[in-house]
Amino acid sequence: MNIGLLTLTFVAVNLDFFIMLLFLLKLFPLSKVIIGYLLGNIILLSLSFFAGKLLESFLPEWILGILGVIPIYLALKGDADEEADVKSKSPIIVVLVTYLSVCAGCNLSIFLPVLLGETFPVFLETLFYIGFLTVVIVLLLKLIEKNELVQLVIDKYGEILMKICYIVIGIYVMFDSGLIKHVFNFFMSVL
Repeated sequence: MNIGLLTLTFVAVNLDFFIMLLFLLKLFPLSKVIIGYLLGNIILLSLSFFAGKLLESFLPEWILGILGVIPIYLALKGDADEEADVKSKSPIIVVLVTYLSVCAGCNLSIFLPVLLGETFPVFLETLFYIGFLTVVIVLLLKLIEKNELVQLVIDKYGEILMKICYIVIGIYVMFDSGLIKHVFNFFMSVL
């Protein structure tokens, strides 16, 4: 287990979600956000480990870019009652589903090669380490979220910033995976 590589990979694939966590921490209790985020990481790491070779042999990386449509859809479908609807649902489920919809493509495409060839004991060590990083990041973000300037920005611009983040993340996932390039090349070959 390469701690440096795992730390860099975790931060890189979750950097965009850290902003989303600030919004989620504003809406939900700290413990619920930690549990939802931790479950999301466990699910995606497990999928990467157990399905890595299968996905690698049957699906080209660019197909994972289709997952970028999900955050864009979430940003565009929202309405004025969205916050009330979100608050009425289970906080753990909201955080989990938000994380999976925003980060699944990135995490799967990046953690797949990192975890390929690892043994099950090393995978378990990786899960524990990433779990530790997950808790530390949420606690750090909770401290940042209490900053008055950060609170003011989230209160005033939070909803629109979250929608912008979703759209940017979706577009990034589609570009980073090669989906946009693949679709463009397909249409160029047809024309």
